Amino acid sequence: MEKDSAVSWNFQGSNKVKESSTHSIARVVVEVMKNVTAGEKFIHLGIGDPSTIPCFRTAVAAEDAIIQALRTNTFNGYSPTSGLPLARSSIAEYLSRDLPDKLSADDIYLSVGARQAIEVVLTVLARPGANILLPRPWYPLYEAFVAFTGVEARHFDLLPEKGWEVDLNAIKNLADENTIAMVIINPGNPCGTVFTYEHLKNIAETAEKLGILVMSDESYGHLAYGSTPFTPMGVFGSVAPVITIGSLSKRWFVPGWRLGWIAISDPTCILQGSEIVEGIKSNIDISSDPTTFTQGAVPQILEKTDAEFYSKTTSILKEDAEICWDLLNHIPCIACPHKPNGAMFVMVKLDISQLEDISDDMDFCNMLAKEESVIVLPGFILGMKNWLRITFAQEPSVLKDGLGRMKAFCSRHGKKK
Repeated sequence: MEKDSAVSWNFQGSNKVKESSTHSIARVVVEVMKNVTAGEKFIHLGIGDPSTIPCFRTAVAAEDAIIQALRTNTFNGYSPTSGLPLARSSIAEYLSRDLPDKLSADDIYLSVGARQAIEVVLTVLARPGANILLPRPWYPLYEAFVAFTGVEARHFDLLPEKGWEVDLNAIKNLADENTIAMVIINPGNPCGTVFTYEHLKNIAETAEKLGILVMSDESYGHLAYGSTPFTPMGVFGSVAPVITIGSLSKRWFVPGWRLGWIAISDPTCILQGSEIVEGIKSNIDISSDPTTFTQGAVPQILEKTDAEFYSKTTSILKEDAEICWDLLNHIPCIACPHKPNGAMFVMVKLDISQLEDISDDMDFCNMLAKEESVIVLPGFILGMKNWLRITFAQEPSVLKDGLGRMKAFCSRHGKKK
C-alpha cells in the first residue's frame, strides 16, 4: 500500500533536551576516547568511577548485605515511593551521627542515585522567573537540569587561590528577591577541596541573610584525607535550611547500585508545610524507585562496614593526591593551584601559550588520547576553558604512569626556546 504523499509529518523534539545534553561529561569523554588507538591499553583519568579498580573494591560487608537481602525473599516487590522505612531510618541515623539536631526517617527521601535526587530537588525549586546560584567550576549535571527546568543559572566562582573556597561576595551580589537557593558541592567535584567548618558557617550565615536555602551535594561525603575534616552542611541547618544530596555510590565505590537520598535539615521548621517539602514528596511519588533489595541492604551496609575499609580507601586516595601534587608541579605547561584533600579530582590550569600546535583544552585532551592513550577531561565542560580535570582514583602505579605519559606529551609539544 502506497503512503499518501500529501501527509505532513511533524516530529519536533524539545529544544530543552538538546540544550541539556550539551552539559554531559560522558558525551565529552566518548569524543576524547575516539582518539585512542584500537587495542591500545589506555589509562582512564576522565570519569569518577573507580569501581573496576582492584584497590577500590567495595566493602565485603556491603556485598554480604546485598546477598542476604536478596536471599530473604522479602525485597522483591515494590517499595513505598519515598523508600522503605527501615532504609530511611538507617540513613537518618547514619547522617545524624555528625549533626547536632537528629534527623528522622520523615526527613529522608530515597532516590535512584544522587543524579535523580538532584533532578527532583531542582525540579521542585523551579518556578517562573526564579534563579539559582551555582558554583564555577561546576558539575555539569546541575547545568543540564537547570537548563531543562528553565530556571536562570547565576554562577559564583570558587577561588583557586583560596583553596577553591566559595566567593561569598559574589553570592551577595548575584542574589535578588527571585533567588531560590545556592548549591555547594563538598567534598568538591571537580576541585577536590573540603570546606572548613568556619567557611561552611559563613556560607550558612550568608544564606540566612539572603533568605535562601542551601542545597549541599555531599555525594563524596567523608572522602576527606587532608588536614580539614569533612563537616556536613546540615550542621548549620538551624542557621539556614539545608537540603543534602547523598548516596552509597562514592564512599562505597558502587555507583551501579543506584541508591541515593535527599535529607532535609531544618530543625527550626522554616520549610515545614512549604511547597518545597510537599513538592519533593509529590515528585518522588511519580519517580522511579531505587531497587528494593538495595534498600533492604542499607541498614547492614551502614552498620557493618568497618573502619578499616574507610581508612584503607581514604589512605589510597591520599597517596594518589600526593602523587598528583608532586608530578603535576613538574610539568611546565600545567599549574596545580591547590593540593586535593577530598573526593577524587584535581583541577589544573593549562598554559596553551607554552605548547605548539595545540589550540585549547579539548585539542589537548584529544591529542593526549591519540599519542599517549591517557584520558583526562577538558575544563570547558566544567565552565573553565583551558583547564583540565584529572580523576586520580587509580592504582598508584597506574596513576604515576599516566601522569608520566602526560609529562612526556607536554615536553614533546612544548615550544622550543
